[in-house]
Amino acid sequence: MEINAAQVKELRDRTGAPMMNCKSALLEAKGDLAEAEVILRKKGVAAAAKKASRATSEGSIGAYIHAGGKVGVMVEIACESDFVARTSEFQELVHDVAMHIAAADPRFLNREEVTPAVLDREKEIYREQVRAMGKPEAVVEKIVEGKLSKFYEENCLVDQHFIKDDKVTIGELVASKVAKFGENIAIRRYARFKVGEEIARA
Repeated sequence: MEINAAQVKELRDRTGAPMMNCKSALLEAKGDLAEAEVILRKKGVAAAAKKASRATSEGSIGAYIHAGGKVGVMVEIACESDFVARTSEFQELVHDVAMHIAAADPRFLNREEVTPAVLDREKEIYREQVRAMGKPEAVVEKIVEGKLSKFYEENCLVDQHFIKDDKVTIGELVASKVAKFGENIAIRRYARFKVGEEIARA
């Protein structure tokens, strides 16, 4: 089928993906814009996974201050080259992630950072909730796993839905930039400070 330039431009504006990637995704999706967006996101995640082992010795540290100086965030995002680190699009990514952290207050960077003690406590709470609903023991663990996925989504930065586009997680946002730049990109660390908090999380 024919894919016109306006469709390609619209998909590029929505995703930031290269023109040729947008065109091939639209062809694969038979012109369905929403489906093409999903295809690009999946390909971005796949591309990111392939590059995940590559060294990231460059990058940028960004800061974001919100709510009249009441909340502040510093975040380090790493990449492979100084050239990419200095691009306006990479700097925008750093700013957007810092702003997201300020708003969403993630407790952990990723699932691997969730301690066994926290995980065990959450699972036990979920088990008690499910049993209190009168669910049979055979399905308790399955429901607990589902609730655990929601816990990750709410508390782990890379699993959280991006505040500027809730159809995309922070992990998928980073993956889309990996696909675009052809470099490994990773959120290395962050710190969020709130006036009056006893301990700043880092």
